Amino acid sequence: MSRRRTTVVTGVAVAAGLAGAAGILVTNSRAQDVEGPPATTVSTGTAEVRTADLSERTQVNGTLGYAGAYQVIAPGPGILTRLPAAGQTVRRGRVLYEVDGKPVVLMYGSRPSWRTLEIGIDDGADVQQLEANLKALGHGDRMTVDRRFSLATHYALRRWQRDAGLAVTGALPLGRVVFMPDAIRIAGHDLGLGTQVQPGVPVLRGTSEQSAVTMALSPQQLPSAKVDDPVLVTLPDGATRDGKITHIGAVAATSSGSDGSANSAGGDISTGPTVPVTVRMTGAVSGFLDQAPVRVAITVQSRRGVLTVPITALNAVPGGQYEVVVVDGGTSRRVSVRTGLFDETAGLVEVSGHDLTQGQQVRVPRDNA
Repeated sequence: MSRRRTTVVTGVAVAAGLAGAAGILVTNSRAQDVEGPPATTVSTGTAEVRTADLSERTQVNGTLGYAGAYQVIAPGPGILTRLPAAGQTVRRGRVLYEVDGKPVVLMYGSRPSWRTLEIGIDDGADVQQLEANLKALGHGDRMTVDRRFSLATHYALRRWQRDAGLAVTGALPLGRVVFMPDAIRIAGHDLGLGTQVQPGVPVLRGTSEQSAVTMALSPQQLPSAKVDDPVLVTLPDGATRDGKITHIGAVAATSSGSDGSANSAGGDISTGPTVPVTVRMTGAVSGFLDQAPVRVAITVQSRRGVLTVPITALNAVPGGQYEVVVVDGGTSRRVSVRTGLFDETAGLVEVSGHDLTQGQQVRVPRDNA
């Protein structure tokens, strides 16, 4: 005994010239006169033909971490008696570490300490840097922030020393303060407790508090990335976060598996030269391990205000062409379409056709209706 049946299959179409593949709906109405398993039934619905902005993106592996790489250099000698914990964030006016039982305090600035700051010294940018910190810490109401160590600077420094539990002298000895660009998140220690510290020796490593993604792009991928370009980051839990490219390295380096490529056994494969690229994300990102893997979608090209349908509305027909099923009330008809840009993130594809207009309804699998 034979039966006639219609089978609806969900397949994958690869658009010529595009890097990605998009799932589409393929209808096969050919009658089959042989016995086989029961036909698969897919529930369908409709979706509106509408205009939208589309983007084609290339996916790159990245690593979740923090922006910036700082190294804390000891400004003075002594025995290291206290260190901050890895992952701890130290801010302006707080103790960074201890030497000989005395605190070394973090202040913000780009110039390292190089002399004792006190009344009578020559004017300098380091004085201005100290005064800016004293004012930010609430101790410089009567002080002018300039390059001169004035009497007002002396008394502002005394007030800060008193609040910080330091010896109140009105002078800042070399080694009592470390200047860094911003708050520092401790990434690791270069020295252990009890170590004899010498001036100029690295003590700590750190980063900023700003979440960032690092990735390595090949020379072929690099033209698609520019500073300030928007990207979409997929976090380890599947959530997405908007980001922006903030830095592109100027020197290529050879590494193994740096772009996230791996062979079938899961090992790294040699990739050749790559360029480091940094992405900063909007908002705070928490709850993930440092150095967790992420995916970064870089926009290759965009189209604005084009006619679109869901990718799953496409039906493949012989000759590498596509059509959609337009539904109007209780009737339906097939309409040939030409495809343009595929936006896999939005699940939409650019289409055009003589009998396809905005506002029409096209057939899609029920999950996409």
